[in-house]
Amino acid sequence: MSDNQKNARNKKVLYGIIALLGVVIVVLGIYVYNLSNRSTTTIVTAPTKSASSEKASSSTKKYVEGKDYKITYSNTNLIDKATIQKGLKASYLTDNNDLMNTDEQTGSNMAKIEVYYNKDKNLLVERLFKNGYQGNQDSARVVYDISQGKIPDNGADTDSHYLDLPLVYTWEKLTK
Repeated sequence: MSDNQKNARNKKVLYGIIALLGVVIVVLGIYVYNLSNRSTTTIVTAPTKSASSEKASSSTKKYVEGKDYKITYSNTNLIDKATIQKGLKASYLTDNNDLMNTDEQTGSNMAKIEVYYNKDKNLLVERLFKNGYQGNQDSARVVYDISQGKIPDNGADTDSHYLDLPLVYTWEKLTK
């Protein structure tokens, strides 16, 4: 075997090794990417705090359902939870930390949210009660049009008579 043939063979082997390493690097890159973007569940337990330290760290506190707030679905035979959640998400009412935050500049300062379902018009009527509300007087009302998948530009039916509609969702703040 001549030197030229040996060099050609060595180049082919070298190129094969480089190609194999390239494939390994791509596969490892995909694996690492999938690991870093994997959905994880973390269980957080809230430590006991004094009132003053709770105020100071309210922006980092993780609120616990059943302890700090309560969510109730009712009349689930009329409308599914996923549709209700879409309406709440469109209204930015799904972040419990934001709902619990009493800072008017950065939080929603909510005490209660009620969602009623208007089957005839395919609407969700969301009644929002800020902390300090009195009686049955809501602080704001938002309508979500299920057919359009959005809050109508004209705020259609924000004054609609919701009390005859079935209540399908309630979010209540439990802590003071």
